[in-house]
Amino acid sequence: MGLWDGLYRVLMRRNSVYVTFVVAGAFVGERMVDNGVHKLWDYCNVGKKFEDIPVLGQRLSE
Repeated sequence: MGLWDGLYRVLMRRNSVYVTFVVAGAFVGERMVDNGVHKLWDYCNVGKKFEDIPVLGQRLSE
């Protein structure tokens, strides 16, 4: 029994298991790509974002 035979027996014999695997994989993959792009954006824009500028959003004390 090879790798492909094992994957076929576990995932692709029943349509409900296959569809569940595809939907769950798409959800997990989307979250991974979203987090990766967000971290890349933060890395490339350090010091340029609104949160990084200390004087913005602060009120002067009376």
